[in-house]
Amino acid sequence: MNYRMLGRTGLYVSELCFGAMTFGGEGFWKVIGTQGQTEADTLVSRALEAGINFFDTADVYSNGLSEQLLGKALGPRRKDVVLATKVRGRTGPGVNDVGLSRGHIMDSVHASLRRLGTDYIDLYQLHGYDIVTPLDETLRALDDLVHQGKVRYLGASNLAAWQLMKALGLSEHRGLARFESLQAYYSVAGRDLERELVPLIKDQQLGLMVWSPLAGGFLSGKFRRGGQGPEAARRSTFDFPPVDKERAYNVIDVMDGIAEAHGVSVARVALAWLLHQPHVTAIIIGAKTPEQLEDNLAAPSLKLTAEQLAALTTASTLPPEYPGWMVARQNEDRSPKPQ
Repeated sequence: MNYRMLGRTGLYVSELCFGAMTFGGEGFWKVIGTQGQTEADTLVSRALEAGINFFDTADVYSNGLSEQLLGKALGPRRKDVVLATKVRGRTGPGVNDVGLSRGHIMDSVHASLRRLGTDYIDLYQLHGYDIVTPLDETLRALDDLVHQGKVRYLGASNLAAWQLMKALGLSEHRGLARFESLQAYYSVAGRDLERELVPLIKDQQLGLMVWSPLAGGFLSGKFRRGGQGPEAARRSTFDFPPVDKERAYNVIDVMDGIAEAHGVSVARVALAWLLHQPHVTAIIIGAKTPEQLEDNLAAPSLKLTAEQLAALTTASTLPPEYPGWMVARQNEDRSPKPQ
């Protein structure tokens, strides 16, 4: 297992992060996975054995059951890992049981600590933006948690570039603990992140955690043009995250040849492509079975050639979009020319 620094923290995390979203299977999350304690114990133990030291969950996954199952599966090994969870989603029927108010954050962190069976959270992440709560209230509450020792580092997820930069600016201006990472959707079939967020991540030295690196299973190799795909697959009943399917099929066509050349699965090629991107810190894998986990664990050992990376880049390139194409045009004469 390879380890990468999480942003500018000095904290090293495995480049594969184990995601526990498949644990529990309650309510809405049943379509994602229904792993109980026995399965969770098996998968977590194998992940630890393979060198994974980074685990991610959220308070809303299966109504908190994911946190509970993950905490029990880690047990006394919790001290050896970087444990991440999230806050923002609805955790109860009350009008204030959602969002990023000080009240909801304080209630949620104590509930997460209890379910995880720990007295601190390594990485506490906003699960999204809250259009109602003032950002300075949210940031002050998070800073208090860091000073109290209940949280060690802060992260964000699913924020637009302007929202993330505004938060970083407020934190710097007021001397508050800042976000050190962004968790976002990114895949070889969904490269929108590269337009605004990747430049921000590089400039502000943030770590990048990738969720849904297989585009909700679309890049597993099970789906083909014409709607061909297994009925039992998650994508067949839960078409998320959205992808430009025609572009994605073009990418799959290229990955088929690469997978055959290396004797590996299409899914492993998709994961390997992400690990070749220098701005990626870790990709979150969420296996339902030991077989899926083993295939994912092998992704770091797959080294793609320059020609293969170029072929994937060509097939997956986003169409030009303003102001990106104007920025590129105006800066053509700003790069030193080879002598």
